Amino acid sequence: QYPNTYGSVESPGESYADFTKRAHEGNAMVICATDLMALTKLAPPASWGADIAVGSAQRFGVPMGFGGPHAGFLSTSDKYSRKMPARIIGVTIDSDGKPCLR
Repeated sequence: QYPNTYGSVESPGESYADFTKRAHEGNAMVICATDLMALTKLAPPASWGADIAVGSAQRFGVPMGFGGPHAGFLSTSDKYSRKMPARIIGVTIDSDGKPCLR
């Protein structure tokens, strides 16, 4: 968790970058639970090698909706974007040669 429950950025014994490198050497992915507001001041998880970042957007005043109590986010690099459990919408050409969303 980045930062931790108390708002501290802790990495006892090794840096986040060193930990991530060691995890990747063992063929593990690194997922960072983070806070969007904190990331306005902290280095983004991708800068030290995290593969995925997740968290809540509730602190920005996003109202409750039909999908749950509040909005969340899940982000990754292009390397893993097609493996994310979500709908990725892009523009393409349909069978009639017209632009469409898929």
